[in-house]
Amino acid sequence: MPPAPPSAAQWNARYPVGTVVTAYPGARPERAPGGPRLDTRTRSAAWTLPHGGAVVLVDGRAGALALTHVDPRPAPGEPA
Repeated sequence: MPPAPPSAAQWNARYPVGTVVTAYPGARPERAPGGPRLDTRTRSAAWTLPHGGAVVLVDGRAGALALTHVDPRPAPGEPA
């Protein structure tokens, strides 16, 4: 079973606005190999929707993406 996704509070404590991420707007590659992938940055803090899912805004997308569809990555020049 995969680990539980982070809560909005956990995400915000670890990743500030502007964090470099890879976002999967449709489905994660484990479920849809070759699906859309967006290398971008966060443009908001994460928040929790009324149903309990945590989401964040990223550059290049109009709507929020679930944290389950966003992977942080090292910024250029930072160690992996």
